[in-house]
Amino acid sequence: MTATATPPPTAAERDEPVRSWTAVGPVDGPAIVFIHGTRLSRTQWAPQLLRLSDRYRCIAVDLPGHGVLADRPFTVEDAIATVEAAIEAESATGRAVLVGLSLGGYIAIDTAEACPERVAGLVLAGCSAEPVGAMAWPFRMLAGTLERAPRRGLDTANRAFFRLRYGGTVAADVIGGGFWSAGGATALRLVVGRRYLDRLSRLWTPVLIVNGALDPVFGPRGDYWAASARSGHHVVIRRAMHLSNLDRPAAFAGAVAGFADRVTRGA
Repeated sequence: MTATATPPPTAAERDEPVRSWTAVGPVDGPAIVFIHGTRLSRTQWAPQLLRLSDRYRCIAVDLPGHGVLADRPFTVEDAIATVEAAIEAESATGRAVLVGLSLGGYIAIDTAEACPERVAGLVLAGCSAEPVGAMAWPFRMLAGTLERAPRRGLDTANRAFFRLRYGGTVAADVIGGGFWSAGGATALRLVVGRRYLDRLSRLWTPVLIVNGALDPVFGPRGDYWAASARSGHHVVIRRAMHLSNLDRPAAFAGAVAGFADRVTRGA
């Protein structure tokens, strides 16, 4: 009689917490936490982890409602707690530079306000617009699309877009992380109506605003957002659109590294 192999128990079966981040690089290096955009996952940051993990402790997180946390309802408070847990677990100093794109940028600001002792600096990409008033409509329209369109159709469209636009390992990494329409829609609805610019102006945290030169929604207000911060700078990445970290991976990584070096020397 042939014995049947028993598969090893899953983390849930062992009652172990799910690890919601990827951490690479020297454990005693300056920590950088990367926070993804709506409906994507931590794999969005694979190009930056590849380029920066020789010098920095690079940590890419999944937000609630996305990636391995897809079954956890998205709330701003839980998103902050997720980022803070990653910093506590992976940063040798208990502090990190937060790099957020789109939704991730807003969560980075929320985290800096809630846990200023954890945040050494903010890199805010593709989020220099207040989701209030007329600017709330793009957020609501995207949320409505993510809610109403069939998930299979959305996933097919997303896979086609990333393969056509980026191809190779970039597309494979993003697609491998999955697309999380329900979590993304919830996150967008919760961000709408929250004001970020005045709280950014109250933070003592150094800030770098990053925008793709071809991003028509968030790019035009970048200089204003940088000027509103106590210590703010604005970088425009040429030939990049909203997903500037994927459009120009090396330029984006260079901007993050330069900022992290300045913050580290200042500390």
